[in-house]
Amino acid sequence: MPFWQTDNGTGTGNGNATSSSTTTTTSSSTSSSSMSSNGNNGSQQNQSNQFGEIRPSLYYSTNAMFFVTKSLLPTRRRLRLDPPNKLFFPNEPGKQVRSAIGIKNTSKSHVAFKFQTTAPKSCYMRPPGAILAPGESLIATVFKFVEPPENNERLLDQKSRVKFKIMSLKVKGEMEYVPEMFDEQKDQVAVEQILRVVFLDPECPSPALEKLKRQLDEAEAELEARKKPPEDAGPRVVVEGLVIDEWKERRERYLARQQVEVDSV
Repeated sequence: MPFWQTDNGTGTGNGNATSSSTTTTTSSSTSSSSMSSNGNNGSQQNQSNQFGEIRPSLYYSTNAMFFVTKSLLPTRRRLRLDPPNKLFFPNEPGKQVRSAIGIKNTSKSHVAFKFQTTAPKSCYMRPPGAILAPGESLIATVFKFVEPPENNERLLDQKSRVKFKIMSLKVKGEMEYVPEMFDEQKDQVAVEQILRVVFLDPECPSPALEKLKRQLDEAEAELEARKKPPEDAGPRVVVEGLVIDEWKERRERYLARQQVEVDSV
């Protein structure tokens, strides 16, 4: 075989091998690049799917944590109560007894308050509700009928059943108090305190009993002061009375002159 055929054959064989290897390399690189691109697209799609699933869950979990944290935080008080969480009553079964509690508005706006009780048939409050200006205070009186214990039941056990609740509502300035305002603005109503009933032995002196008597006296004094007419009401009535009396005297004199003229004629 001529040497040139051998060289060409060898060259052709090498060229074919080279081209085949190049083709194989190119195809493998192309396939690997396509696989990598597909892998990247798949990973990006998976990540987008994961983020699409995670973001709503994070949103709801954040809101849930916010509301839980808000519920655990202490409510800002608008009123200061005295006593702060109890109502003391004299232990006198079969009688209507009284308790008292001081209520003061410690906020910078007008606040309405309202009483509620778990025993409305045997308890009532005076006043049942009112509106207090900033810094204003009053002493509310609570009346309760003490039922005699049955079946050797201890009276002290009743303190866990009868409870009172004081609610507050921020209002805009001075206005007339109506209980319906608490129903119209339920989302703005705050529970100030739940008061439990504690009975005191009226025959046994104690600081709580002495304080109760003092508060009841102050409440009665405030009630009497509210019943009195305003100071300017007295003079106005007197002036009106003088005007009426003077008008009567003038009319009597006029009628007397008319009678004299008639008699003369």
